[in-house]
Amino acid sequence: MRIGYTLMTEQAGPNDLVRFAAGAEQAGFDFEVMSDHYSPWLDEQGHAPYAWSVLGAVTQATERVELMTYVTCPTMRYHPAVVAQKAATVQALSGGRFTLGLGAGENLNEHVVGRGWPPANVRHDMLAEAVQIIGGLFDGGYFDYEGKHFRVDSAKLWDLPEKRTPIGVAVSGSQSIKRFAPVADAMIAVEPKRELSQEWDATKLGPPTRKIGQMPVSWGTDRDAAVQRAHEQFRWFAGGWKVNAELPGPSGFAGATQFVREDDVAGSIPCGPDLEPIVEGVREFEKAGFTDVALVQIGGDQQNGFLDFAEKELLPALRG
Repeated sequence: MRIGYTLMTEQAGPNDLVRFAAGAEQAGFDFEVMSDHYSPWLDEQGHAPYAWSVLGAVTQATERVELMTYVTCPTMRYHPAVVAQKAATVQALSGGRFTLGLGAGENLNEHVVGRGWPPANVRHDMLAEAVQIIGGLFDGGYFDYEGKHFRVDSAKLWDLPEKRTPIGVAVSGSQSIKRFAPVADAMIAVEPKRELSQEWDATKLGPPTRKIGQMPVSWGTDRDAAVQRAHEQFRWFAGGWKVNAELPGPSGFAGATQFVREDDVAGSIPCGPDLEPIVEGVREFEKAGFTDVALVQIGGDQQNGFLDFAEKELLPALRG
């Protein structure tokens, strides 16, 4: 498996994220993914810089690692034609190391433009149109489009990279797999479910493609402190994506998770100094047919120690 590192915009500012990106490459991670948020999940996380500006800087601070959005919603905050332009630019700046990860989005980030929050089936219709538009612009030349949700009038990407930007799409079940596997280059999912990867490959009707997961960890030498940190900053994760996509802001997530206990969080996220729980968590993704897993170290002030641990102990163990 390829092991990645998550540049989590919700828990660190832009300068630190660029520094972490360079450190993760030096530590030996294979790829790096970046969240694309307007707001943190919880106030305690405390950050939300503009991901695309940070990505531009990261392309210049790194040389080897592949880069990816995990994930961008190309339907409300951003028009898909603008997402295509941003992705092509980052791909050119990185020398062909970028994958555009897309998803149907969360109310948390998209409501800020004042257009309301449509139901899930409408969001997937919008995402499907957006993927068509982005792919059409990646083809080169002038592009026009008229759909139910979007129009594009004589748009063209004037700086196309030499290597076409791959597109990954986040899926959660059969409906989204059937819709997006035929048009995407990679699958994105956060749960190690074998049925997802099997159905993706069967629907793709071609050679197996990348299947990219993500897994939070709260590494630290003091387990109690690691559990407390995970509960404080990551208890929102317990809601699952059907809930997490609907809540409108950090106060909503705080209220929805007020009864989540520290033991609940520690039962689902590896916490503390031990290596084996992290390795076992990655193994679950491997058993489920995933090709890549990006780790999230919880706590913006905990990244330096985690990167040192990853270089000396974690990455050798995972690759062994």
